[in-house]
Order: sequence, then C-alpha cells, then structure tokens
Amino acid sequence: MRSPDALFPAHQAEGLLAIPERRPLRVIAVTSGKGGVGKTNVAVNLGVSLAHAGRNTLLLDADLGLANVDVLLGLTPKANLDHVLAGRVALADILLEGPCGLRIMPAASGVQRLADLDSLAIAGLIRSFDTLPNVPEVLIVDTAAGIAEDVVRFCQAAHHVLVVVCDEPASVTDAYALIKVLSRDHGVRRFQVLANQVSDAAEGRALYDKLERVTERFLDVDLFFAGHVPQDVMLRRAVREQRAVIDAFPAAPSSRTFKKLAEAADKWPVPSGLRGGLEFFAGRREGAAA
Repeated sequence: MRSPDALFPAHQAEGLLAIPERRPLRVIAVTSGKGGVGKTNVAVNLGVSLAHAGRNTLLLDADLGLANVDVLLGLTPKANLDHVLAGRVALADILLEGPCGLRIMPAASGVQRLADLDSLAIAGLIRSFDTLPNVPEVLIVDTAAGIAEDVVRFCQAAHHVLVVVCDEPASVTDAYALIKVLSRDHGVRRFQVLANQVSDAAEGRALYDKLERVTERFLDVDLFFAGHVPQDVMLRRAVREQRAVIDAFPAAPSSRTFKKLAEAADKWPVPSGLRGGLEFFAGRREGAAA
C-alpha cells in the first residue's frame, strides 16, 4: 500500500492545509421599532464594512413596499423582488453589485402588494434563497420598521436580530414593543442593540442601559450592547452623495464605529445545525449535512 506521503507530496499537502475552511453562514436582521432612526444606513454600512473585510456579503432590502437601499447607494436596479414574485425573473437575476463587492437584492418602493405579503408568501421568499448559486458568508436583512408580519418572519429566520435605537422616547418605547412581540409571541430571545445618532460611547451605553432595565424587569430575553454610531456630519454628507460613509469617508468617526460593529458581528455565534423553524438557506445547509 502506498504511503500518504506518496499519494500527496509535501508541497501538495501544504497546499491542501492552506485551503481555508468555509465560514458558517451568518444571518443578521437589522430592524427597529420605529422609522427614522437610521436603520437602513446601519444595514448598508455594516454590509459594506463586512465586504471590505473580505466577507462574501449579501444585503437583502426587506423593507418590501418602501425599499430604499438602492437609493442610498445611487443604484438603479432593472428588476427587483416584485418581478421575482410575479414570476418574471429568477432571484439571482436581480442581484446588484455595490461598494467593495457587496451584493444587494433590491425590493420596490410604493408597491402595495409587496407591503401586504402574507406569511406563506414571505416563507416562500425566504425558502427561495436556496436557489442562489453563490451562498454568502453573511446575509444582512434590512427589515421594515415596526411589528408587521414580514418584520416578524424575517427576524425569526435570522440568527441575530440587531435592533437600532436613537435617543428619542418613541424610539426606545417602540424598540421595547418590538422585542416584546418577537420574544413573547415568536420565540426570539437574543437581541443585539445598537445606539445610533448619539454624541459619544457613554451616551450610547446609557441609552442601551435604559432599554435593558425595562426588558430585564418584564421580559425573558438576552440583550447585548452592539455599540454606538455617533452623530457625524460626514455620515450626512455621504447620504447626500448616495454613498456608504465607510466607502466615501473611511476615516470619519461613524466609519470607525461601523468597522468595530462589523468586527464584532463577525464573531457573533452561529447556531450549529438547523433550528427547526423557517431559516434562510436551510435547504442548502440540510443538504450539506446529509
């Protein structure tokens, strides 16, 4: 019998050992209790940061009826999720190339039938991700704000729910309501909280502590502080220029915090195996385990 060294010469064996192991898929739903807190900007810049760090990243614009990821990045999609659901194109056909290799799946704005999808249609959309030829390492799902059916389903199908809040009473109150609905009615127990548009890290932590105190008293959930994004004139300028701030102004204060958020998110634990519910790419992972 030939020895392993004969079958694989030393230089070939070194090459085999150098092949990096594929990282587990990580799905992050970015959401908020109310609109106007900068949720989509967070999703876009988190996605660009992860892509810039070398992660194969896909951003799904899941604010189905009022989508604006493409607007924030100055992109003009030829087709979107509305065309997919109408059976006119395949899911892979609508993918756009964004900054730093970030792939973007656009939805539509001002299309009522997308905003009114029922749970079966949403489940079908989530399952259709099994058809994509290039499975990402990270899928970021930018949901709508609030507690509508699509928001709940997308959060359930994710590994992590990142709740974006700002220092406004309505933002904190609605974030609590979202966490309550997801935990009590839909079994989501872990939440990352990002304080957005705050003056500094101390204000961001104080905002998180305010939300954490009330959830600890009334809800059975685990809350984690994901960090903060400061008020930043360069971030506002990037929005006007329809660019991600991490790409347009990488040295800006907000860009530095988005990089930290991406570094942290890249280490958030991923559940091993299937969880038994609706999940993105569940069919792919089930097939790989068979």
